[in-house]
Amino acid sequence: MVLSWTKGRVFRRARKGKELSSGSDLEIEIAIPTHFRCPVTLDMMKDPVTMSTGITYDRDSIEKWIESGNRTCPVTKTELNSFEMIPNHSIRRMIQDWCVEHRSYGIERIPTPRIPVSPYEVADTCTKILSAAQHGDENKCVELVRKIKAWGKESERNKRCIVVNGAALALANAFNIFSRGVVEKNVVVLDEILGALTWMRPLSEDGRSVLGSVSSIGCMVWFMNGKQLATRQNAALLLKEMRVEALVKCEGVLEALVNMVKEPAGSASSKACLSTIFKLVNSSMSNRGRSCERLVELGLVSVLLEVLVDAEKGVCEKALGVLDCLCDSKQGLQMAKSNALTLPVVIKKLLRVSELSSSFAVSVLWKVCDKTEEEMLVEALQIGVFHKLLVLLQVGCAEGTKEKATELLKSLNGCRSKAECVDSSLDFKHLKKPF
Repeated sequence: MVLSWTKGRVFRRARKGKELSSGSDLEIEIAIPTHFRCPVTLDMMKDPVTMSTGITYDRDSIEKWIESGNRTCPVTKTELNSFEMIPNHSIRRMIQDWCVEHRSYGIERIPTPRIPVSPYEVADTCTKILSAAQHGDENKCVELVRKIKAWGKESERNKRCIVVNGAALALANAFNIFSRGVVEKNVVVLDEILGALTWMRPLSEDGRSVLGSVSSIGCMVWFMNGKQLATRQNAALLLKEMRVEALVKCEGVLEALVNMVKEPAGSASSKACLSTIFKLVNSSMSNRGRSCERLVELGLVSVLLEVLVDAEKGVCEKALGVLDCLCDSKQGLQMAKSNALTLPVVIKKLLRVSELSSSFAVSVLWKVCDKTEEEMLVEALQIGVFHKLLVLLQVGCAEGTKEKATELLKSLNGCRSKAECVDSSLDFKHLKKPF
């Protein structure tokens, strides 16, 4: 049996009058031998490997089959005695030759695949990295870390193999060792390790414990305060992995996080910093209040409101969550009330981003628009919050959010007669009709 592959709409310009006229289409059927196709996906194999049953598959396909928990050969249904994959160079060369013969039809030659990294190679390299770090051999360590990064760039399969075989813990230990010295002296190796660790997240508990040292977190803070955007982002992403108990012990963490939110190195770094701040202000630790006060002193309330003006969904949710927590403190609530952006920005986010954002927005409004704050209530009415809260109750929300929205509506209702004008530009398409 010969399966076929259609190369649609192949355009050729005729050079002779007896050939096809200019601009005409020709549908060409190109027959691909069955043994060039993977039995699992029926696609042409790019990296053919032979299993213990003697059947050849595409490496990516059979790896996914095994990772899904299957222990049998897809074709013969017999149990695999070994998961070793032997590259089938003969078939691969035949496929490459066939591609070259048919290149006039737009078929590209498959590249010769690189041999994937083995668990032994990863483990051996990790041992050498630890040895180099313990002996203070920065150059050797940089060479080995770059080797791991190069393996990871080759394929997702290599990345999985590197992570599974403990590379993250080895790199975390090396980072911790070099961070104890002068950061400026070891900046190259620390930067290389930082870049490798970011794609090995989430880290194991052992990895978090090692990187939770004062010297390691201090080193991440130093990188976050630097000028290299990529390094700043990597440091922010790694800092997000750290436990709250470790973060509060290190000086300069809050300042670095606020600066990163003010001057983000990218969307990913903004989300990471806001997530870290949220962990700090939402924790059950005794020093939560001190963290909130310090963040308010650093001007985080106004920074968050400016970020919220045109923030994307992920950033918006996290920024509103942090703002809600800061409003639990007396200083944070006062700063929110005194900022002219608070009501317009927060009310704008109601029903526009996500259910989570709406719940945070209602909570902020509930704290800011106190019953005694008549001026704030009137301003909120003029912006159009009354109708938005009605819509929110109709479309449905969490029980806690519903209670706060109901209480807000009662307070707002008492001030409706004092509002000069109410925003009538609201789109009522979300309201449920009674008929």
